[in-house]
Amino acid sequence: MLHIMSTSVESSSERSADEVNEEIRALWLRSGGTLSVEQREEYRRLVLEWAAAAPQSVPAACAP
Repeated sequence: MLHIMSTSVESSSERSADEVNEEIRALWLRSGGTLSVEQREEYRRLVLEWAAAAPQSVPAACAP
């Protein structure tokens, strides 16, 4: 599967957390485990996008 590094920020409504996570994994795979300065910025952007897209869970203490 070919992964292209995105240069634009997509809203969380456009991509699921799973899709963003797949791109994060591909970034780490391409980097060989060591991120360059540019890759770290891309990783940071992706993590923020993933966090925005990830389903929010209700803590057990607050569940009905």
